Amino acid sequence: MNGYPTTTMVTVPAGRVSLSDRRTRRVWSVELAPYQLAAFPVTRAQYLDLTGQRSGTPEGDRLPVVGVSWWDAVRFCNALSRRHGLAPVYHLHGDGDEIERDATADGYRLPTEAEWEYGCRAGTAGPRYGPLDDIAWYRGNSQERIHDVGGRRPNAWGLHDMLGNSWDWCWDIYDAEVYGSYRVLRGGGWFDEHWSCRASVRRRSHPSLQIDDVGFRVARSILR
Repeated sequence: MNGYPTTTMVTVPAGRVSLSDRRTRRVWSVELAPYQLAAFPVTRAQYLDLTGQRSGTPEGDRLPVVGVSWWDAVRFCNALSRRHGLAPVYHLHGDGDEIERDATADGYRLPTEAEWEYGCRAGTAGPRYGPLDDIAWYRGNSQERIHDVGGRRPNAWGLHDMLGNSWDWCWDIYDAEVYGSYRVLRGGGWFDEHWSCRASVRRRSHPSLQIDDVGFRVARSILR
């Protein structure tokens, strides 16, 4: 199969991360156990190989898959778990619009936004883990198109494309009281200005929407 394997995982050490929301001015901290995060976003080739679906991604096996909904992403995680003989993390009920997460399962899943930001920062404290033009495809250097994964410099923990190129779906609900079931997006994309490509930036979207700059990467819990 062409493209980087989804199972190229980086073990992220335990730690604490401070998150913030610019709209509400809320700040909160999360303590994290060690976990694994994919070194690259899921590619078009990987998504096609596992699901048989091309999604909305342009031609190019090594491009990050985009045009996939949050629901598409969680179903991919379950399918990938089954392929590798692991227990699926997500249990979908009814017509597929209700979901439960099994914390005891060893399969693939979406990262929480705390895991995403902690992994993105890789021990750094600033808005980015390096000079933006070196680490990310964004409106200033992307020629307004998506690029192959792994084309920019990774962070200190070996995670590529955490900023720019395509946004990542995360597990979390953004703000249930205001936005209902909307889920968190992180990272910025190829069409975003520099201010959107920062470790702390939070965006949201309805879990059923498919957007041309939104994809995902997978995570795994390290179970004791």
